[in-house]
Amino acid sequence: MVETLTGHNRSNGISYNEILEGDTVPPPAVYLEDSPMEPGLTTVEVSRYWSKEEHDREVEKLWKRVWQMACHKDDIPNVGDTHVYDIAGLSFLIVHAAEGEYKAYPNACLHRGRSLCDAHKKGLKAIRCPFHGWSWELDGKLKEVPCQWDFPTVSEETHSLTEVKIGQWGGLIFINPDPDCEPLEDFLGDIDRHFRIPFERRYKAAHLVKRLPCNWKVAQEAFMESYHVVGTHPVLMPTFSDANSKYDVWHNMSRAMSASGPPSPHTSLTNPDPTAFPDGKLFKSFHHPINNHVYRRLEENRVEVEFPNGKKGVFDMEANYIEGDVKNADTHMCNWVGGKIAPEEEEMDAPFPPGTPREYRDAIANARREDMRETWGDEVEGFSDADLCDSIFYSVFPNISPWADHNAIFYRFRPDGDNPEQSLHEVMYLLPLPEGAERPEPAECTFLDLHDDYTEAPNFGSYLLKIFNQDYLNHRAVQKGVHSHPHGETMFASYQESKIRHFHETLNLWLDSDEAPKSPKLQAAE
Repeated sequence: MVETLTGHNRSNGISYNEILEGDTVPPPAVYLEDSPMEPGLTTVEVSRYWSKEEHDREVEKLWKRVWQMACHKDDIPNVGDTHVYDIAGLSFLIVHAAEGEYKAYPNACLHRGRSLCDAHKKGLKAIRCPFHGWSWELDGKLKEVPCQWDFPTVSEETHSLTEVKIGQWGGLIFINPDPDCEPLEDFLGDIDRHFRIPFERRYKAAHLVKRLPCNWKVAQEAFMESYHVVGTHPVLMPTFSDANSKYDVWHNMSRAMSASGPPSPHTSLTNPDPTAFPDGKLFKSFHHPINNHVYRRLEENRVEVEFPNGKKGVFDMEANYIEGDVKNADTHMCNWVGGKIAPEEEEMDAPFPPGTPREYRDAIANARREDMRETWGDEVEGFSDADLCDSIFYSVFPNISPWADHNAIFYRFRPDGDNPEQSLHEVMYLLPLPEGAERPEPAECTFLDLHDDYTEAPNFGSYLLKIFNQDYLNHRAVQKGVHSHPHGETMFASYQESKIRHFHETLNLWLDSDEAPKSPKLQAAE
């Protein structure tokens, strides 16, 4: 590995802002803003990741009083459509109550507490409890109680459904169970200035939910930094400036920006290296840029590993030794090369325009512009190189991650019921549309259980899903390891893990406050 201690406060090589300043089509001004977190290391007690007591504290102090995304308007497009939103043992019912009007209620019958809806519904005329038939209008007013003579204290005034605070941003529906909460607009602050294409003009092109064997914070933290690329995603290093990423934080939001083009400063590479994929294919072979080991796919679940001295060994996709002189292999690389691939993508080419990092960025950005021209027309000429090349991903407290304008990825992380050691990783492709374009039907959601492979989800493509499979190997191992951590606390880096530091600082504020924290008011423009 090339860089360790550099003598200054970042990795060697060109900085992210310097890369953007050389771009052919410049970025939005907001991308060049710097808002780093105050330096310092952050430690977190490991019990936060597995303790039922900590989980219960989060339910009371966080989930019962914070703004949180519940669903997309496209999930309930018609009056009478409902969406069940579950979070940490709590359940809420989101209802399209009238044209353009949405309501949210606790998902519990006011008679005996049965869930009003067990699953999402379409076209309801009323909300009816399946147990005894109590029913409510879509706007929550009590409609009917069978044998109401037997309930003399029940009336529309006393037993209409209790409304939960609701708000909207970018086509997403948020709820807050706290009746005294601040407006959603105050909580989100000036988020809109970070996106030139409003989220209202995005549609759901793909959707999956994957159950993970780890706490929701373990899962989310894995997607908040690029520091892990060197160990987990070596396939990115020949064209990805991982350790020179840029990190910014604001009140309830943070941002990471990682450039494509310049190779990782962990390598000795100056230019993108097409020899990293000896066969010219993304999934058939890989030449590791640090240790020079070569991984070759023999077939699914069989990988040959060759060392520089010519010694070889064969492993399965979990890096279990099968035969040969080489006895150890990188589990993340065995998963990448030997793991599942959609049949139509087995021969996918590795996109490697030759030349300098600048030439690489130009070629990738121009190729994307041409791919998008049929939909966007000449508007593509104004799409910045950064938007078309880079990983620019935001985190909005407590648990969503919208990506920048022309990267459709959107994450949400949730506890899986009352089990603090399981979580749900939700991924959507929210594709932007030109103004006035017809909105396609939203994609159906695919649910993947603990032992399902990410590549079983349709519409995402093997590349992203195989990246997720590599992350999955860390999720389960971190959850196992935090129980045995000899120091009893995890540690987060001053800069590269500042998004995680900011998250825990914000979480501490909520967990330690008797009243829900309020956001600073934005200054009115003069």
